[in-house]
Amino acid sequence: MIGKRPHGIINARTLVIAILGILFISFVSYQDPGNNYDWPVYGGGKERLQYSALDQINPANVKDLEVAWIYNTKDSDKSSQIQANPLIVDGVLYGVTAQLKLFAADAANGNEKWVFNPADSILVDNSGRNNYGINACRGLALYKKDNGEHLLFYTVGPSLFCISSKTGKPVKTFGRNGRIILEEGLDPKRNLKHLRITSTTPGIIFKNLLIVGTSLSEEEEAAPGHIRAFDVHTGAMKWLFRTIPAPGETGFDSWEDPNAYKFVGGANAWGGLTLDEKRGMVFASTGTTNPDFYGGKRKGDNLFGNSVLALDAATGKYRWHFQTIHHDLWDWDLPTSPVLVTVRKDRKKVDAVVQVTKHGFIFMLDRETGTPVYPVNEKAVPTDSDLTGEQPSPTQPFPTVIPAFARQSFTEADLNPLVPDSSKADLKQRFLSYKRGPMFTTPSKQGTLVLPGLTGGAEWGGPSFDPQSGILYINSTEMPWIITMVDAKDKAAPASNQTNLEAGKTLFTRNCAGCHGADRKGSGAFPALLDLEKRYDEAGFKELVSSGRRMMPGFKNLSEADKTAIASYLLNITSKQDKKFVQEARVRDPFYNTPYRLGGIKQFLTKEGHPGIAPPWGTLNAIDLNKGKILWKKPLGDVPEFKAKGITTGTENYGGSVVTAGGLVFIAATKDEKFRAFDKKTGKILFEAQLPAGGYATPSVYSVNGKQYIVIACGGGKLQTKSGDSYVAFSLPSK
Repeated sequence: MIGKRPHGIINARTLVIAILGILFISFVSYQDPGNNYDWPVYGGGKERLQYSALDQINPANVKDLEVAWIYNTKDSDKSSQIQANPLIVDGVLYGVTAQLKLFAADAANGNEKWVFNPADSILVDNSGRNNYGINACRGLALYKKDNGEHLLFYTVGPSLFCISSKTGKPVKTFGRNGRIILEEGLDPKRNLKHLRITSTTPGIIFKNLLIVGTSLSEEEEAAPGHIRAFDVHTGAMKWLFRTIPAPGETGFDSWEDPNAYKFVGGANAWGGLTLDEKRGMVFASTGTTNPDFYGGKRKGDNLFGNSVLALDAATGKYRWHFQTIHHDLWDWDLPTSPVLVTVRKDRKKVDAVVQVTKHGFIFMLDRETGTPVYPVNEKAVPTDSDLTGEQPSPTQPFPTVIPAFARQSFTEADLNPLVPDSSKADLKQRFLSYKRGPMFTTPSKQGTLVLPGLTGGAEWGGPSFDPQSGILYINSTEMPWIITMVDAKDKAAPASNQTNLEAGKTLFTRNCAGCHGADRKGSGAFPALLDLEKRYDEAGFKELVSSGRRMMPGFKNLSEADKTAIASYLLNITSKQDKKFVQEARVRDPFYNTPYRLGGIKQFLTKEGHPGIAPPWGTLNAIDLNKGKILWKKPLGDVPEFKAKGITTGTENYGGSVVTAGGLVFIAATKDEKFRAFDKKTGKILFEAQLPAGGYATPSVYSVNGKQYIVIACGGGKLQTKSGDSYVAFSLPSK
């Protein structure tokens, strides 16, 4: 019977077609697995998985990786950094330089295509110096137009730029000649011109909207961290969500003082945003409300500080929230955007939002409702405080099932055993002199030991997630810190009868010593300020103080006389030190007059400069989210003097990992300036390369013409390591 055949029998032609179809699907899956041969979004995709489905490089051949190309930005200086996660689209790599220039390069060979210099578009002073500051810039956002041109968005100081991928020049139709000023429209009822408002992490694209968060000062007087959406073509603001709620808005009743919203800043999504495009939901993680360490003027739980927020991406309307810390007093702001994952629980798939924290927890929330996937218990925590007016939260959220990935307690038995006996004795004496206790022990005038420290646990590099296995990879720092508060009168403003030198010392103590130390020797991520006159003249120093530089906020509240006095002290300008300081009063609302100020934050170190706690000091962790189990934990990084003795300590680390379908986890991040590949199943190091400078950034993975590459920004400059100016790409040798 022609044209008919029994059910269940396939002829040869049909079988061939079916096989070819499977092969075609497999080929497409490899070449374009969710657009993963490109790296088109910060973190690899809008879900922030930091995952690549490429598998050309695998455990069997990763040892053969070699440098494919190096791009030098040629604009580093003695303290510069590059923290960007570059984008790769249509064979072109887009990155940011040490001085915040935007560049395009051929992704196959690193050859430069164009460079955009923001100084050409931002006014400079008469000396030719920039007046926008050098903020940390961890990447950019890209909008694909139908004509093949891409719009590139990134932030320099308070300016959000829109740059054409074809020309490398500002798109004149966006904002005012290609840029918008982030302070404008943020809160029309407040004067924000003298406050730091920038972005360290790029926004995210939803349809024709660019949704952005901000990076702000963390002092008493700071801008609010409201989240906004702008039209990608015009720069017009389309919606704003208030992260510090006004009367009548969700979360307002979490503040005891009904007027606090008029003054308090922070609660900002500085770690970026993630997007569920299908659901039309954008997710943000927020920082602490300000000031960081004294909450007497912001009593209550302080929503939406330290919260995971879900908003309608088209309108900015509130969907749900989950607060990870109530009334934060430890600067444990959420450092990275949530990760959108699918896990299995009770044999069912669950679309979830995963949030890693500085204090070592993993919160996993239902994506639709914000309900914890596994129970989160409110547990009693220390509430004793020697700071009048402080009201610590009596309970804090503790996740169950998924264990903490960082140590959360520090006893005498945990002191560093690797140093000489004299150093151990000194360490013990100082340890016993501080206020200490379980996690959430409150800041004090005595000085409070805090672990995890102010820089994690987790940091802005964030985790990577393997959707094939449900395993999350997160690097962690294990470094105790000390928070010391002082009476405000001990950090009073300079008197009118003082000399510039006397006033400079007073202003330094009030504004700078908390990070850089009273002895100006710095600590951890905060550099020493000794011999500054060798690096800055007076004009350059004043520009630095006004505009800020990366982690350092701009002190726009300081008058010209203030800056002259500080310069006379720190730069040893003897010709101005004996001159009378002429005070210039600036009116400030009494709300900001707190009884206590930060006296200092510093890492708890041995006399030799090592962490005061026993190693490991940095780890890479593999966590099965389906089972709530840590599969492996490995030290991340080496300290040469201990490595020589066969001891792997790990190091403090900045920047994140990427995981691939090829079976590997790639990460730099460490103080020893190396780039490593780990077997994602076992945690074994399979590849290690010395970088030209520290790779304090997250790698990008992509392929061009069928060849897979991994590229990392090597800007150095953190953890007291040298600065660099390169992007280094690795690949397998050509056959």
